[in-house]
Amino acid sequence: MSGTFRKALLGTAFLCALTVGGGAGSAWADTIKVGVIAPFSGPFATVGQTFKQAIEVYQAQHGKTVAGNTVEFVYKDLDQANPAQSKALAQELVVKEKVGYLAGFFFTPDALAVAPLIDEANIPCVIFNAATSAITEKSPRYVRTSFTLWQNTVPLAEHVAKQGIRKVATAVSDYGPGIDGETAFKQTFEKSGGKVVDSIRMPLKSTDFAPFMQRIKDSGAEAVYAFLPAGPTTLGFARAFSDTGLKAAGIKFFGPGDITQEPDLPVLGDAAVGITTTFNYSQAHESDLNRQFLAKHKELFGSSDIVTFTSVGAYDGAHVIYRMVEATGGKSDGTKAVAAVKGMAWESPRGPVRIDPESRHITQTIYLRVTERKDGRLQNTEVAGFPDQPDYGFKAGK
Repeated sequence: MSGTFRKALLGTAFLCALTVGGGAGSAWADTIKVGVIAPFSGPFATVGQTFKQAIEVYQAQHGKTVAGNTVEFVYKDLDQANPAQSKALAQELVVKEKVGYLAGFFFTPDALAVAPLIDEANIPCVIFNAATSAITEKSPRYVRTSFTLWQNTVPLAEHVAKQGIRKVATAVSDYGPGIDGETAFKQTFEKSGGKVVDSIRMPLKSTDFAPFMQRIKDSGAEAVYAFLPAGPTTLGFARAFSDTGLKAAGIKFFGPGDITQEPDLPVLGDAAVGITTTFNYSQAHESDLNRQFLAKHKELFGSSDIVTFTSVGAYDGAHVIYRMVEATGGKSDGTKAVAAVKGMAWESPRGPVRIDPESRHITQTIYLRVTERKDGRLQNTEVAGFPDQPDYGFKAGK
């Protein structure tokens, strides 16, 4: 990278910060700061809330001190996908807040935007959610503790084919994760003998889903595979599927678990019943660790109702960051920090997980779930598990 380009990208102040106190190998003070970029306002504000609550749960259980250093999380609000603003916030965290780690990121474009910065500063970035496979290929300093669409979709497409379904329409939001989901489903399903009869890509900010429902109906599909980012878009799509008569017509609804995240279930109501998803976490997961995780949420915040997949992404992300701090002894060294967690394995509230050394993405069990009412309450009941699922999209086609 030329000096001119680097100066234009990061600014003189940032370069000075690297030289004075932020470069690889320099020691940090007793307080190590972690910058978290996520939506804390706007339509996706629940995501930021789940990130922050899960981090507070982790610190309540494990303390705030690692290797003699206090770990402090600093939060920055990014209310919607905005790569330029994501980069600006990350630069502010590095230069002004002197953070040693970056984390968070709900949307893929926002995560990708900081790749040049973390490489220049030699700072690790732990992705709590953004789910496009290619992210970890853009910098060796990315580590992801969430999932990818490939990881969730491959076992789902195999399951759909085994149900004897032969014609499926795909409907995805038109950005990185959606395209990953569409590609993963089509390749896997058609390899298993099925046919994708229509591939629908919807603008990320879509609010009117009736035209897409008509396309699904006209396609003659027996089922639909859908992916949209969790929040208002998934609510709108799932409601439209029911309201336009596709559910009543017997068309099956499949997708990754963003479609039926726990905070949305009370609003979705009966429209959610019967939706089959694959995902890395459900509140209904049966394990002592998950019960403790939920109980601590309730103790600290009065409720565990909004706990969902973004919660475990942040909780396990905090665990990875603690290991990085321990391994570097409180020094700023992104390369050493990432190296320390390659191959790291532990038990999460979602089940057994491991950081794949090559992809730096989390290997985990993907669960087949059906949304149902139990004891008067909607939940995503796990009916099967597919252990040790990798990111099938890492370097796909390369």
